[in-house]
Amino acid sequence: MTAKHPHSGSTANDDSALITTPFGSHASAGEVIRGTDLTGRRAVVTGGASGIGAETVRALAAAGAEVTIATRRPEAAEPLVRELAALGGAGRVHTSALDLSEPASAAAFARSWRGTLDILVANAGVMALPTRTVTAGGWEAQLATNHLGHFALATGLYTAMRDAGSARIVVVSSGAHRDVPFDFQDPHFERRPYDPWEAYGQSKTAEVLFTVGAGRWAADGITANALNPGYILTRLQRHRYDDQPGGVGAHALAPEAANRLWEYSTEALRVT
Repeated sequence: MTAKHPHSGSTANDDSALITTPFGSHASAGEVIRGTDLTGRRAVVTGGASGIGAETVRALAAAGAEVTIATRRPEAAEPLVRELAALGGAGRVHTSALDLSEPASAAAFARSWRGTLDILVANAGVMALPTRTVTAGGWEAQLATNHLGHFALATGLYTAMRDAGSARIVVVSSGAHRDVPFDFQDPHFERRPYDPWEAYGQSKTAEVLFTVGAGRWAADGITANALNPGYILTRLQRHRYDDQPGGVGAHALAPEAANRLWEYSTEALRVT
């Protein structure tokens, strides 16, 4: 598929638009960011207390950025905060409470933010919950945590990112979005049988579609990218069982679906 993005002249899967990199699959975050000075830049990393979120915090702080670890349990991030405080030349690192499964928490976080924001890393997530879990708002927990909470956070922080002049959103997605389209008729598995991996894949499709939809902010200096970090053993896999599949095939992501998801998410969250 080579669908043209509605807000640019480029096309999806256009090889001329591909970004090449000198780094291989085993390159560390420190190697990639080496030589980059982020002094004076401000970043938010969701789920930055552990796993690849913590490594992202380490890399950004080592480059001089001021980093806020947004996490459901801020106390869990304190060892990392102390570690980086003892590292000479690192940017300031602090914590803030954020429960992505409750969009009201994301909205409150955004309202409390002061000043500009240069980097938003949408990293936190849950994977393959064994049974259907519903949040207080009535949403399936994986969709609420992985997408709706991040959507509420990003739209809430839009002004702070716009005012930064050149901000970046990085969405940590997964290859699990392949062959799992977003079900607009029953996104929360109220009528169809619940499947842990289908629910996870749908939430990751939503994240990628959100990234495509965020192209509407390009004129405001906001760049959005989604990434598949590959298979990394972290606490994210705590619900995974040996008899569950680890991934699925591939399908194209149309800009029309991205726009429809944006409208759905806005309506679901009542974000204006």
